[in-house]
Amino acid sequence: MEQTRATITSVGHYLPDDRLTNHDLEKLVDTNDEWIRTRTGIIERRILKDPEKATSYMAANAANEALEFVGLTPDKIDVIIVATVTPDYIFPSTACLVQEAIGATNALAFDLSAACSGFIYALTTGASFVESGRYKNVLVIGADKMSSIIDYTDRATCILFGDGAGAVLLQPSNDGTGIIDSIHYSEGDTNCHLVQKGGGSRYPASLETVAKHMHFIKQDGKAVFKKATVGMADVSAEIMERNNLKAEDISWLVPHQANLRIIDATARRMSLGMDKVMINIERYGNTTGATIPLCLYDWKDQMRNGESIILTAFGGGFTWGAVYLTWGGKY
Repeated sequence: MEQTRATITSVGHYLPDDRLTNHDLEKLVDTNDEWIRTRTGIIERRILKDPEKATSYMAANAANEALEFVGLTPDKIDVIIVATVTPDYIFPSTACLVQEAIGATNALAFDLSAACSGFIYALTTGASFVESGRYKNVLVIGADKMSSIIDYTDRATCILFGDGAGAVLLQPSNDGTGIIDSIHYSEGDTNCHLVQKGGGSRYPASLETVAKHMHFIKQDGKAVFKKATVGMADVSAEIMERNNLKAEDISWLVPHQANLRIIDATARRMSLGMDKVMINIERYGNTTGATIPLCLYDWKDQMRNGESIILTAFGGGFTWGAVYLTWGGKY
């Protein structure tokens, strides 16, 4: 009998209607479309402009779409995990707000914070719940309203990020599909190369923190780029080696959508052609926790059951990792 694994059986998404293009950003900061495209691969990103709607709104919409596809009612959900760095509140958790919004009355719910690696950390956590045999239906959601923590006078960060949400449903499977292996790493970034300093217990909100723009994301682009390029490429190669995989064995690489040059370096390290790499950064920018599930949603009709897939990401913390799975979606 095949080992019970956690399989992705459905995918949902939410993207705001409003678009922020490179040409729009030219009016806000000293930049231009060619510079942004060349260095990042981004053309536009989605922005949730409604101040009354936050991360939980996008996450709930993505979750509902995933459930509707497989005809699963919310009361059947056992666990909800939301990977985000832009929770609606410090507490209660965004996952609890999603639970209420979708009517998942029987679910336990919590947030997970690992920045841009959040979704793959949450996916592995969710898989463990399923593999334990105690839970059958686990929602893993990556969602971020990055526009809420972006300083649109800071050209180093405002060009990179967008808003969005993606959700997957994990269910047990004995047909050989599902999550096979994962590798995760962390390295304490005490120098805060990628950070939102204000609002926590270190620098509680005050007139001073607001005046100093401490509630916006700050990034040392060169330092983060170097670490991310090495981290994503190395861990992707490592998970291939650990599972005796060659390039021809991999159907798809699903990389975090932070920078096209990082994605290209990862694919080259794995000896993969770009025709096997999911890329939608040009349309959405970096949606942090949502990038990987949004890729899965965009490619869901092209993937086939049993195909081998590697997910990989790098984020603030620093955190990074890779997940190896075989596709089992019912598309």
